Amino acid sequence: MKNLVILGGGYGGMRILNKLTDHSFPADIQVTLVDRIPYHCLKTEFYALAAGSISDHTIRVSFPQHDRIHYKYGEVYSIDLPNKQILIKDQEPLTYDELIIGLGCEDNYHNIPGAKEYTYSIQSIDKSRSTYQALNNLGPGKDVAIIGGGLSGIELASELIEGRPDLNIKLFDRNEHILSAFPKKLSNYVESWFEEHNVELVSNSNITKVEQNLLYNGDASIHCDVIVWTAGIQPVQPVRDLPVEKDKGNKIKLTAQHTIPGYPDVFVVGDCASLGHAPSAQLAEGQAEQIYQVLVKKWAGEPLPESFPQIKLKGILGSLGKKHGFGLMAERPITGRMARLLKSGVLWMYKYHNG
Repeated sequence: MKNLVILGGGYGGMRILNKLTDHSFPADIQVTLVDRIPYHCLKTEFYALAAGSISDHTIRVSFPQHDRIHYKYGEVYSIDLPNKQILIKDQEPLTYDELIIGLGCEDNYHNIPGAKEYTYSIQSIDKSRSTYQALNNLGPGKDVAIIGGGLSGIELASELIEGRPDLNIKLFDRNEHILSAFPKKLSNYVESWFEEHNVELVSNSNITKVEQNLLYNGDASIHCDVIVWTAGIQPVQPVRDLPVEKDKGNKIKLTAQHTIPGYPDVFVVGDCASLGHAPSAQLAEGQAEQIYQVLVKKWAGEPLPESFPQIKLKGILGSLGKKHGFGLMAERPITGRMARLLKSGVLWMYKYHNG
């Protein structure tokens, strides 16, 4: 029996699992999913877990069940492409016939001294729990720094100030305005919301060093009781270690069928794949749909698709606390309650269809 191994139960891996369970797959194929935890997580909501506004169980989704889908839990520390083996910490090597790499990403600290050691993160559920504990244990009037004014930093800062208005929150961004890549309407709306809710925006920041409870913006030192890092991501270490061609962000370059050149049995999905777009849940799911189509053709002995249409992204949605939000849908900016309702609806639909 052939073994299809899926590394990572994130948005891409979960979509492929659901496609396999919704449709029959060949009787000589078994599937093994490897993940650190026994459930799928709604990573887009980790900011709310860290801020303390939702509980842990609300962002868990059970993996689908099937007689020929097996689950193995552990931490992948190496992928041996020539020998078709996965090395998992404290376990025997796992052999595959076909492989889908969907291990996701981790923080990119840009070689800034002390950033990894002295900041908190929301890149995994474990790290988000630790961040919640650190933030929740702060007394009134304490200082919180959030490094990075992208979507994650904005959502964390807004959720935290809404639940803990007694904290002093600074949001650091290297650009003159947050959301600088988006229409000015969105940037102005979010900045006005932060001003109204007493979140201090530190623009044109240049974080040069981090120490215990101390942040350096250029040469100026700033005391902080908790520092949270949301200033960039990169593929996880086992993917960065692979001796294959990557882009400048260390994401793996792929064929039109989403396989690694020279390794037709190895697919890459999600944050580890070089796709020409910023990583997102909907991008990983769109790519997973195409990978599933390749697998179906391959298992049937039919010619593989020579190309796929470009993955269509519906837009981006972000929250500002529980009642307001912002987004870009069909290239049109939206703000306020409607944006927040849309995001809540998308989240509900995802949980409904996957739960």
